[in-house]
Amino acid sequence: MFKEFMDPKFFVEELEDINRKLVKGVEILTTISDVEVEPTPKELVFEEDKMKLYHYLPGEALKCPTPILICYALVNRQYMMDLQSDRSLIRNLLGQGLDIYIIDWGYPDHGDRYVTMEDYIDVYLDNCVDVVRERTGCDKINLLGVCQGGTFTTIYTALHAEKIRNLITMVAPVDFHTTDGLLNVWSQHMDIDNMVDTMGIIPGEFMNVGFLMLKPFQLMVDKYVGLMDNLDDPATVANFVRMEKWIFDSPAQAGEAYRKFLKDLYQDNKLVKGELEIGGRRVDLKKITMPLLNIYATEDHLVPPACSIPLNDLVGSEDKTLYPFPGGHIGIYVSSRSQKELAPKVSEWLITRCPEGRDGNQVCGVPAAGMEGATEPRMKAAKKPAKKKAAKSKNTAGGAKKTSAKKAAKKPTAAGKKAAGKK
Repeated sequence: MFKEFMDPKFFVEELEDINRKLVKGVEILTTISDVEVEPTPKELVFEEDKMKLYHYLPGEALKCPTPILICYALVNRQYMMDLQSDRSLIRNLLGQGLDIYIIDWGYPDHGDRYVTMEDYIDVYLDNCVDVVRERTGCDKINLLGVCQGGTFTTIYTALHAEKIRNLITMVAPVDFHTTDGLLNVWSQHMDIDNMVDTMGIIPGEFMNVGFLMLKPFQLMVDKYVGLMDNLDDPATVANFVRMEKWIFDSPAQAGEAYRKFLKDLYQDNKLVKGELEIGGRRVDLKKITMPLLNIYATEDHLVPPACSIPLNDLVGSEDKTLYPFPGGHIGIYVSSRSQKELAPKVSEWLITRCPEGRDGNQVCGVPAAGMEGATEPRMKAAKKPAKKKAAKSKNTAGGAKKTSAKKAAKKPTAAGKKAAGKK
């Protein structure tokens, strides 16, 4: 090998190969206008302010009578779970016979600076749970929380256990005082009050730079060097661009919600201590008594295993499964191993814990009042402006709903008034 390296002919051939790939790569990149994401068909069934609730069109064979609602993190976009047709956890779960709903949190702006964690958990998430329950006639549904969304669903389930049949958490941070992850260490020293009081909302670009700095060489250098080896392959380039689109598609964070999440969880670790309060109610994880599937990634640099594993000892469930997935925070959704192993594992776990019965035309219980044949009207009503829904205090099925968080921007919460008073 050393002799080849010293041979001028070797260098000439290498340069020719690199030049050929560069020329071909430029040609490919300039012809890519955009890349498709979220290829799996879905329908909008409910919306409130910037949040939207989608229902994926089910597969031919529905094997679980209880629908599953997926709650993704606020800091990234949920389409990572449905990035492309051959790397889609959603599509694989549908193929396993699940009925899936997913929340799209949207893009907060300065009008959302006073939206709180209570709004996200007790209003938006709770309303989505109720919509799914009403649409399907199920008193209890399955809930799957991803990353920060897993923290939210854990908190929600402890407060609303009567609405949840099974809980699945995926790479979800629960114990925030581990020193295994650099993000946990950094967060201990952030002056979050100064950040929120100054900016109102936390820009997505700021969040993204922080995530990239956790592994700067791998995330900002190595991946581009690796791309050079396959720059002449259109499929590889398209996959790369698709992933880059997701990485840099970072929503801003509502200031008050971000303040509480950082201070109460990352800095004070109140969830583990049993001291976290949402809307004046203490979050007691022992009230989570339904079956729990806790999935963590063994090589996760954002949410280290030590952040997720403790949940199993904190809940009151007797039926609880801890599932280590070999891979990283992103690989758990898009890796080839994930496509082969994770979806079947999740589906098998759910199906064995769901009530028997129900084919594609059946429901898992008696439809809620006023829900008979209400699917189409609900879909149309979901497209109404959010302000009209808030004014009527009703959801698309006609049931009374809690006050929309949109009002928080007009009438600040106690935390918001305090922040505004410092300006």
